[in-house]
Amino acid sequence: MSKNIKVGITHGDINGIGYEVILKMLGDPRIADLCTIVVYGSAKIASFYRKGMELPQVQLNRIDSASDAKDGAFNIINVVPEDTRIEPGVPAQYAGQAAFAALEAAVADLRSGKIDVLVTAPIDKHTIQSPTFTFPGHTEYLEASLGDGGGHGVENADGSGSNKALMILCTDTLRVALATAHMPIAEVPRALTKELVVEKLETFNTSLRRDFGVHAPRIAVLSLNPHAGENGLLGKEEEEIIAPAIAEATEKKILAFGPYPSDGFFGSGSYRKFDGILAMYHDQGLTPFKALAMDAGVNFTAGLPYVRTSPDHGTGYDIAGKGLASEDSLRAALYMALDVYRNRRREDDATRNPLRKQYHHKGKDSDVGDLSK
Repeated sequence: MSKNIKVGITHGDINGIGYEVILKMLGDPRIADLCTIVVYGSAKIASFYRKGMELPQVQLNRIDSASDAKDGAFNIINVVPEDTRIEPGVPAQYAGQAAFAALEAAVADLRSGKIDVLVTAPIDKHTIQSPTFTFPGHTEYLEASLGDGGGHGVENADGSGSNKALMILCTDTLRVALATAHMPIAEVPRALTKELVVEKLETFNTSLRRDFGVHAPRIAVLSLNPHAGENGLLGKEEEEIIAPAIAEATEKKILAFGPYPSDGFFGSGSYRKFDGILAMYHDQGLTPFKALAMDAGVNFTAGLPYVRTSPDHGTGYDIAGKGLASEDSLRAALYMALDVYRNRRREDDATRNPLRKQYHHKGKDSDVGDLSK
């Protein structure tokens, strides 16, 4: 059995910057002291990018199964044909197929326990589309494969969690979750319901406690409309959906506050006062996050019984193969995956066997339940 946490890394879009950032990160041999790496990809494609950009030599141990991964080494499993084309910077269907092959293999190993956590390099959401991949992105695919959508979810040790995926963009000090993620902006108002916002707040609250170790997290909730709707003048979603959702979450002992207009909230620095921020749609949360996080941002999929992280950038077609990509976000994603995995194990260990309360009745000791109830 591996003595280290076993991390699966998918190569993402093979015509993007995935291999560059993976190889640059693995250029630091100290990574092998932290975990066991299993890359799902192609040794041939890795060699192509290493030589083409004159990157330092990274020894990749070729294996047929993640079960054969060696500790203290960087391992790679070939999941694409040897004759797969490589055209840096070119969106192509074959590149999307190669990205899905790696993702499918890694997810299967994650479910079977052959790897402990998953880190995914960026995909092209258009070229990966096929009859077997019809999802807007990683998050939705993982929910279908690992959460409620695939029927493989399990409850947290404390009985909480619905196994519905929640996208959280995060650094060590800033965590932004999304009520709605990959959908056209015109569909957001129709998708927002009180039930959805409450569900996301519950998942976010559980993740902040279990995954990030934040006791009694404070969550800020952003408005949908400018100026939080101006008492209905600029929209009624705040009065009819978001505020009632915050009230219901508060009744469930979740420390949720708002709704706050996004511009003033970030512009004034109010985000520093909260442990998490729930945005109503993709760009509302990700635009300020990426402006503040720079290269330290990580995309974390919360709400699932497995740990998955990703860098917060895309395929980088414009700089693919030029040696210009930074590996900082991928490294941060790796570190966060390890931290979340350890946090979950500590939480599960602490709540697995609660002490039972006893009382003395007519000369006999009797159980009356456990202290967690």
